[in-house]
Order: sequence, then structure tokens, then C-alpha cells
Amino acid sequence: MDPVRHFRFSLISLLIVFAAGTCGYSLIEGWSLFDSLYMTVITLATVGFREVAPLSDGGRAFTILLIVFGAGIIAYAVGSMVQILVEGQVLKVLGRKKLEKQISKLSGHYIICGYGRIGAMIAREFAARPKSFVVVENDIEVCERLSNEGHLFVRGNATDDETLLEAGIERAKGLITAVTSDTENVYITLTARGLKPNLFILARASDDSAEVKLRRAGANKVVSPYTIGATRMAQAILRPSVVDFIEIATGSQNVELQLEEINISIRSELVGKTLMDSGIRKQIGVIIVGVKRGSSMLFNPSPETEMLNGDTLITLGEPSAVRELERLAGVEDVS
Repeated sequence: MDPVRHFRFSLISLLIVFAAGTCGYSLIEGWSLFDSLYMTVITLATVGFREVAPLSDGGRAFTILLIVFGAGIIAYAVGSMVQILVEGQVLKVLGRKKLEKQISKLSGHYIICGYGRIGAMIAREFAARPKSFVVVENDIEVCERLSNEGHLFVRGNATDDETLLEAGIERAKGLITAVTSDTENVYITLTARGLKPNLFILARASDDSAEVKLRRAGANKVVSPYTIGATRMAQAILRPSVVDFIEIATGSQNVELQLEEINISIRSELVGKTLMDSGIRKQIGVIIVGVKRGSSMLFNPSPETEMLNGDTLITLGEPSAVRELERLAGVEDVS
């Protein structure tokens, strides 16, 4: 039990003792409630003031019991208070309450499980977009770093239902499990899929066998950092210009060019129009690299391609132009 719960429990116990003492003196001695409360207070405080009135044998026996049990509870309450003050729990509790309040207001956010090298890079990319996210981390020192960096986080084991619920998984848009252990990634995927069946889950895998297990556990997409890293290094030698272009288009620090995907909503004025009629290329200045419709991808679509509700446009253009296209597409969180 943490110090705050200790203190809360001791205060409740103390109130119960005061209530029991007041009722006891009132019933045994026939005193008024105020006199009974006064007698209870001076008895538990051990200040040595004289009794309100001479006690009967039953009253003395009740006083003995009240001192035995009450003094211990008071000592427990004082000890809990000292622990909170010494450990600086007051500020931590206030900060944690504020953090929990902020997380409770999130909707359509992402949950990042694990804040190692991969998790930290993902968080940095999300913060640069910006995209709302909550980090789930069990390490105390890492949680301190998250707090200093200003990220929302939940301290706990991501395989526990309570931890993911605290991170707002019921309102989340997606979950990324990026811990180093494939076994933990599988358990996290199973837990998340059980809590929200329609959640998009991206999982990290170290080898091919783990990828198969993660997909069986319910991951929508599995990524191996080692495979991607090796492929990227090979392409940097074989096709350096292509790699440079991709880095420029997808880099979070780039301010001149942005490769983005935009979902077309049913209320968008683009629905039913062709790419030529929409004026996306001529008027807005955005290039449509591809159109994803369901599970199929149409690369380099023709000007006569009609845009439908639910289509995803793969776009390339300046950030301001991309934001304008997002507005036309009916994207709610345009920033």
C-alpha cells in the first residue's frame, strides 16, 4: 500500500474511533454528544484534563479500550503523515492527479508501451506532428524522465488490464508495443486486444517467429527494427538519392516537404470528385502519390480517379498545403 493510501486509511480509522468513543460515552454515561466528544478527544490526546463527570465502572473499562486502540491509530496516522511529508509525496500526488485528469480527457490518442530507444523515438515523432499519446512504463527512473520531458505517462505493467485502462485504452485510436521482450509484446497484444477488439495494434518483433506469434495474438501490423535498419542501410548504399528523398519527405524536422496520408470523410466536399476536378494539384499544390481503398493501393493515380468516402490519399507537398487538403478532406484534428 502506498503512503497516500496509508494516510487515508488511518484518517478513516481515526474518525471511526472518534465516532465510536462519542457514542460509547453517550450510551454508557448518558452524557450529551458534545461532552462525549470532548471526553473522547482528551482521552485519545492523553492531555490529562479531568473528566467531564466521574466515570462509572463501565465508563472506565470503555476508556481503557479507547486508549489502547485509539492511541495506536493516532500513532499510525502521525507516522503516515510524516512519511508523506518526508518523501515529498504531497507534490507527487498533486502532480499525479493532474496527470490522471489530463489522460482522462484524451480521446483518439495512442498508447506507447515501453520507453526505451524505440519508444522514445516514436514519442518524439508523435510530439513533432503533434499526435496525442500516453506512455506506459514500469521503470521509476524512466517515469521521472517522462515527467521532466512533459509527456503523459502511466507507471505500471502494460500486461495488466488496470494499467491499460488507466491509459485510456477504451478511448484510444491505437497501441504500439515497443518493449524489448517479444514475450511481453505478445502478452501486451493479447491484453489490449481483449480490452478493445477493434483497436489498431502495432507490435515490435525481434525475429520471424515472434512476428507470427504477434499476429496470432491480434497485432494488426508487426515491425522488426533490425530488418528495417538493415534494409535502410543497404538502400543508403544502393540508392542513396532515394533514401535522401524519403528522409526529407518523412522527417519530422523538415519544414519544406511532407509526405502524409489523409483520410477522406463522408462529409468532405472531395467525395465524388475526380483528382482533376478537385484542383488538388493546381490550386493547392499537393501531389497525390497514391490512393488506398480498402486493402488495395493505387499508385500514381490518373487525373480521372474518383475519390470516395473512406479513401486514404498518400500526399506529398508543403506542410501548409497538406493542412489545407486535410481541411477539405474533413479531418477533425488539423493542427
